[in-house]
Amino acid sequence: MRELPHGDVVTIVRPGPSTQDEYGNDKPGPPVEIPVTGCAFAPRSGSGASTELTDARDTVITGFTLYAPYGTDIRATDRIRVDGQMYEVEGLPGSFRSPFTGSTGPVVAALELVTG
Repeated sequence: MRELPHGDVVTIVRPGPSTQDEYGNDKPGPPVEIPVTGCAFAPRSGSGASTELTDARDTVITGFTLYAPYGTDIRATDRIRVDGQMYEVEGLPGSFRSPFTGSTGPVVAALELVTG
């Protein structure tokens, strides 16, 4: 899949390279931000669309799907910022290249937004 001409710009927020604290322990470095143009962002439908937890407070977990251009490097440890909201990547993103034609599809990532 090529970049969508009317697609959204999203930002991959990736943990930065490890640094060491004053005791020699590894700690994450400052996050690295990677803008990606030509993406589609859609709410999930079905049973994975939304969950409400009401144990001690109201928590809503809403599912979304991100479609990014083929070859976009999205990792399970990344977060994705869309329109100022920060989403967690759920599981491993996937992509497809046809063995018959060589045509490519998007990189598809399941995202979650947790509020409350």
